[in-house]
Amino acid sequence: MIRKAIIPAAGFGTRMLPAAKAVPKELLPILDRPSIQYVVEEAVAAGIDDVLLITSRDKKAVEDHFDRSLELEQRLKNSGKEALLASINSLIERVKVHSVRQPEQRGLGDAVYQAKRHVGDEPFLCLLGDTIFSAGKPPALQLAEAFNRLGTCVIGLEEVAPEKVDRYGIVGGTAVGDGVFKLDTLIEKPAKESAPSRLAIAARYVLTPAIFSCLEQTSPGRGGEIQLTDALRLLLSREPIHGVVLDARRHDIGNPLDWLKTNLLFASRDPALRAALAPMVEELFKSP
Repeated sequence: MIRKAIIPAAGFGTRMLPAAKAVPKELLPILDRPSIQYVVEEAVAAGIDDVLLITSRDKKAVEDHFDRSLELEQRLKNSGKEALLASINSLIERVKVHSVRQPEQRGLGDAVYQAKRHVGDEPFLCLLGDTIFSAGKPPALQLAEAFNRLGTCVIGLEEVAPEKVDRYGIVGGTAVGDGVFKLDTLIEKPAKESAPSRLAIAARYVLTPAIFSCLEQTSPGRGGEIQLTDALRLLLSREPIHGVVLDARRHDIGNPLDWLKTNLLFASRDPALRAALAPMVEELFKSP
């Protein structure tokens, strides 16, 4: 059973500047809650009771979000508004959230490596903090179930358009079940002409402790960053890795347009919000 999850959330959020200059991008809201809360909720839905945030010195507010605020709670209680914190307080009661800092911005692989001591010799979920999912089975649960069947590292996948393969890590492999692939290659941002498939790595993983020795042996690439995909390629030369096409719909919220689109999509799924929003949007697009 997988008990622990890590959430890398140490990046500068440059695509969301200047909004992310003082407020971590992971705390920018999707409707009524910050995006990082959706990620932790997804982990908890998969049975996780221990989450490690990989943060940086400028992101203490991310850690604070998962701590109790007794003064605020008392003030809300006095005014009969306790329900405003119900979702986060319920979450805090179900999971222990820790944090560790990534000393330097040295890429996703280095961020994952910061979790070595915390996860020990256990397999663990890795959920990127700037991506959330909706509809379908939650990816963390889907991958945890796949790990229980397969016993290997499992990578969440989604099929992307041919013109977008150069934006992602792309995998190649052989189908061994419905939406399940035994991988034989991983390539970071290949050209469309040389991509082994259209199956992109989709921000969710189940990793085993073997990944840490591979990260130790992975040289920095462009920009001095250690890429998780490079370490996974080394791991693939040593043991099997599987990929699973995710049922849920992925939302990259790391840039303004996708963040706004995700907010509108989530709002449209609430009947009351949709009824209020529809005429506003219609009127907006009538304006010159």
